[in-house]
Amino acid sequence: MQVQAAQLTDVVDRLRRVEGQISGIVKMIEQGRECKDVVTQLAAASRALDKAGFKIISTGLRYCLTEDDEGEQTVNVAELERLFLSLA
Repeated sequence: MQVQAAQLTDVVDRLRRVEGQISGIVKMIEQGRECKDVVTQLAAASRALDKAGFKIISTGLRYCLTEDDEGEQTVNVAELERLFLSLA
């Protein structure tokens, strides 16, 4: 599945924010911050990554369409399942 980069500008923005979050988490650990605060930030970064992944998949759904022998478009269910499960 290949998705055009122009369709994913919001995903790129989200990933840049996550990049900043991760950098902040590293600093929190280095500063000896409370475990609860570190885990809270890790959970937020994880959710943001999951949302980015699901956005990429949902944007690319049309690329998972294949044509059968009659020229009808069908969904490549195995590929979709593999992609969704990779985020689980």
